[in-house]
Amino acid sequence: MRNLFLVGMTLAMSLGFGSTANAQPSRQPHAGEIAAGLKRLGVTGSVLYVAAHPDDENTRLLAWLVGARGLRAGYLSVTRGDGGQNLIGSEQDAMLGLIRTHELLAARRVDGAEQLFTRARDFGFSKSADEALRIWGHDAVLADVVLAIRRFQPDVIITRFTTQPPNHGHHTASALLAAEAFVAAADPKRFPEQLTEVKPWKADRLLHNVSHWNRRPDEDMSRYLQVDVGGYDALLGRSWGEVAAESRSQHKSQGFGVAAERGPIPEYFTPLAGTLPKRDVFEGLDFTWKRWKGTEAVARAVSAATKAFDASAPHRSLPALVRVHEALSALPDSHPWKAVKLRETEALIAACAGLFLEVRAASPSGVPGVAVDVEAVALNRSPASLKWVSMTLPGAKPEAVGQVLGENAPVRLKRSVPLPVSAPISTPYWLRQPVSGGLYALDEKDRALTGHPEGPSALAVTFEYEVAGRRFRAVRPVVYAWTDPVRGELYRDFEIVPPVTATLAQDVIMFPNGESRSVPVVVTAGMDNAPGTLRLEAPPGWRVEPASVELKLASRGDERTLRFQVTPPKGATEKGTLSVWVDVGDRAWSWKARSVSYAHIPPLTVRQPSVATLVPFSLATKGRRIGYIPGPGDRVAESLAEVGYEVTLLPDARLASEPLERFDAILVGVRAFNANTHLSAYRERLLRYVEGGGRLVVQYNTNSRVGPLTSLVSPYPLEIGRDRVTDETAAMTPLAANEPLLRAPNALTPADFEGWVQERGLYFASSWDGRYRPVFSMHDAGEAPLQGSLLVARHGKGTFVYTGLSFFRQLPAGVPGAYRLLANILSQ
Repeated sequence: MRNLFLVGMTLAMSLGFGSTANAQPSRQPHAGEIAAGLKRLGVTGSVLYVAAHPDDENTRLLAWLVGARGLRAGYLSVTRGDGGQNLIGSEQDAMLGLIRTHELLAARRVDGAEQLFTRARDFGFSKSADEALRIWGHDAVLADVVLAIRRFQPDVIITRFTTQPPNHGHHTASALLAAEAFVAAADPKRFPEQLTEVKPWKADRLLHNVSHWNRRPDEDMSRYLQVDVGGYDALLGRSWGEVAAESRSQHKSQGFGVAAERGPIPEYFTPLAGTLPKRDVFEGLDFTWKRWKGTEAVARAVSAATKAFDASAPHRSLPALVRVHEALSALPDSHPWKAVKLRETEALIAACAGLFLEVRAASPSGVPGVAVDVEAVALNRSPASLKWVSMTLPGAKPEAVGQVLGENAPVRLKRSVPLPVSAPISTPYWLRQPVSGGLYALDEKDRALTGHPEGPSALAVTFEYEVAGRRFRAVRPVVYAWTDPVRGELYRDFEIVPPVTATLAQDVIMFPNGESRSVPVVVTAGMDNAPGTLRLEAPPGWRVEPASVELKLASRGDERTLRFQVTPPKGATEKGTLSVWVDVGDRAWSWKARSVSYAHIPPLTVRQPSVATLVPFSLATKGRRIGYIPGPGDRVAESLAEVGYEVTLLPDARLASEPLERFDAILVGVRAFNANTHLSAYRERLLRYVEGGGRLVVQYNTNSRVGPLTSLVSPYPLEIGRDRVTDETAAMTPLAANEPLLRAPNALTPADFEGWVQERGLYFASSWDGRYRPVFSMHDAGEAPLQGSLLVARHGKGTFVYTGLSFFRQLPAGVPGAYRLLANILSQ
C-alpha cells in the first residue's frame, strides 16, 4: 500500500513493527507499541542518515534512533541500486532498482524510519566521486539532497561514508553531497525554485558514522563519540539489534540476511560541521516540546495522555488523545512539528479504538473509461463511541454516511467508481519516461514526486469519522485482496491498466546473419471481452508477417502468445526499433508489462511503451551444444539460445548424471560457486571433461575477506580479486597479435568492443599460475593495466577459461561484439 500515512500502519512503522511486506494487510499495533507511540509524542527531534545505495544504511542505528530515542529518522539513499547484481532472480537495471526500492521500504517498515531518494541512477561501480557527480549532474543531484533536507527538516545529518577516497565513487559522492547540502539547505539563495514548496532549513550538526570496515584492529576508538545502540525494550520484547537484523535482512536481492545481535552494540561518530559535540552525539540538543515557544498546552496534553494510558483498555485514552490533537491543531501551520505530530496522534487514536478502515476493489485492476466496483469497510473494535461521518470517493464530492460504529460491528458500503478516460496507466513514476543518463527523467506532472519512494495510489478513498466529538480524516488506497493457499491473505495495490497489453519477450531482439526471426508477443486482457487489432511497426525495409492479427480475449487476465515473422533487409547492419500497437475502437495502445513477484515485497509491475531494439549482426559459431551451470541472476543462457545455441541447463541433479562429453562447451553462470558451494563436489567430473577435450568457461565469481571463495573449479591455481574496469569504453588491448580467441570463428575488430554498457568487467583474476594465458590488457583512466579479465589454459586435450568480462550485462543489452567474443570463447 502507498505511503499515505495509513492509520494503523503509520503507528506500527513509527515503532518499528510494521508488516514485513506491504502485500500483507496492516497489523493492529499492540498495547506495548501504543505505549511507545505515546512516549514518542513528547519527542521533537529528527535525524537524517545519508548514503548512496540500498543496504548502505545502518539499520542498527536507525532502529535505535526510532525505538529507543523516539526520534523521527529517515534514510536518504541517493540511488535505488539499479546498477548492482541480483542474487534472487534475473532482473537487472531498472527492474532491479524497483526491487531494491521495495526492499528498502520493507526494511523501513521494520525499523520505523522513513525512506527518501534522489533522482540519481545507480549506473554501476564508480571509482571516483568526480565521475559519479559528472554523470549524475552535480547541481541536479545536489538540488535533490537539499530538497530532501528541507522537506525532512533534520536536527542532525549523519553520513555513512567519508569524503576521502579510495571508495566506491557513489559512496564518496554521497558524503560530499551531504556536506554541501548541509550548508546549501539553509541558504535561501540556493535552489530558490524549491521555496514554493519548502523553506530553507538549517540542521544543527553534521556527523560521520564511522564504519566498522574501515577501523584498524589497534585503533584507539576513544577519540570518537560513542553510542550504545544495543538496548532492549520490555514493552516490545525486542532489542534494537534484533529489530535491526530483521530490517537489514529485507535486502534479499543482495544476500544481506544477518543474525540478530543482542547485548551492547557500540557505534562511533566524528563531528564534521555545525555545533561540535564533545561527549555525546546529541549533546546540547533539546528534543522536547520545551524547545518551541507556545507549545506548553501541547506538552501538558501529551504528558497527561502518556501518564493515563491503560494497556488493558487503550480506548480509555481516546479523550486525552483528542485533547492532544486539539492542542496541536492550535499551533501555526508553519510549525515544523505540527503536521508530523498530528499524523502520529491520529494514528494513536485509531490504534486505541482498534479502528479498521479499508477499501477493496472487486478486481485487481481497471481500465480507463470503465467503472470499478469497490467495498469500503469501517470497524470499531473497542467499546468507545465512534461515528462514520462521510466518505469521499475518487473524483467525487463527500458522501454523507452518518453511521454509528458499534463495537465489533463492521459497516460495509459498496460503490461503483468510474475511471476517467484520461486516467494514467499505473507504473512507477520514475520509470514512466525512458531510462538513460545519470538521472531519472520525470514528467512535468511527476516533478513534485522527486525523492518520494513511490507515487500516489491509483485510487484512494477518504474516510471522515468522529471520536469524542472531534472529526478526523483518514485516506485509504484502494487495494485488491486474495487468499493464497500457502501464504494466506495477500494484498496488492489496485492498478489502472490498458485494455490490452502487448509485451515482447525481449527488449532487444538479435538477428544473426540476416536470419528471419519468429518474434513472440504476449497479449494480456485488462478487461472482459477485450477486442483489438494487434500490429507491429518495423523500420523501413524490414518485413513483418502477418501485418496484423485480430484479437478477442474473453476475460480479464486472459493471455495469448502470438508470433510474427520479422525479417531484416538484406545486408542490414543498423539497429532499428520495433513498436507493438493494439487498436481498440478509435484508440491505439502501446504498452508492455514487466512484473516481479517475491514473497518479501508486494507484486510489482512496470508498464512502458511496447518497443524493442532490432539488432542485425554477423555471428559465426563452432559447436552449438552448450551446457549451462546456472548462477544467480543472469540471462546469459537464454541470450545464447536466442541466437541459435542449443543450451541445456545443468542444475546439481543433472550435473551429477548428464553425459558431459556431449557438450561442445560448458559455461558456468556468474557467481555460481558463491551461491552453490556444492559445485566443488563436481570438480573432478568437470576437470575430466576438460581433460578429455571439453571446454569449461567460468564467468566471474566474488572473493573477499567477508566472503572468501572456497569452491572454484580450476585446473591450476587462480586467485580472484576485486579488480574491475568500470569504463565501458576502455581500450581492450590484445596481449598477442595472433590471439586465437580474437580470430575465429569471428574475426574481431575494434568495432566489436564498441557499444558495451556499464562496464568492461569485474572481479578479474588478481594472480594466476603461469600455465594460464591472459588475453587482454585494459584499465580505467589513471590506473595500471589489468590482465586478469580473460584467462585461458590448456588442460589435457581441452581448455579452461576464466573471465570477468560482464557478458551477463552485454548479452541482454544486445551488444553484438560481446556475442561474437563469447562465441569465440565457446568454440573448440
